[in-house]
Amino acid sequence: MTLVWSHVALNCHDQRTTERFYGEFFGFRRARTVSLGEEEIIFLRKDDVYLELFHSAVAPIAKAEGDGHAHQGTARHLAFQTDDLDAFLDRIGDQVPVSLGPLHFDDFIPGWRSVWLTDPDGVIVEVSQGYRDEETAASS
Repeated sequence: MTLVWSHVALNCHDQRTTERFYGEFFGFRRARTVSLGEEEIIFLRKDDVYLELFHSAVAPIAKAEGDGHAHQGTARHLAFQTDDLDAFLDRIGDQVPVSLGPLHFDDFIPGWRSVWLTDPDGVIVEVSQGYRDEETAASS
């Protein structure tokens, strides 16, 4: 039996706004739309990563700050990697709110830097440069 990563499902106030955000800044494109009568599910894809967008009129439990929610049972943030964090930040300019950073983690990995942004629905999105696994990471 094989298991592979499938997708992350996001609740959105306005699916089209969220779709534009992940399309413009992260390169996602629509892969499929599933009609549910008056509602629809929008699947976005970038390479082998999918985001599934649901409409939700329910307000967030709490506003996420910094690097994301600390509530048990919620995802803290989504994360992407880039080879040039400065170029990414230049491209987004002031179009996307920064919730934290950019921060340097040279004490752990030389050259590792991250910034945390807020998507249109308040989801925190990390963009990181320079992370790499340990060469001899312990297995569990």
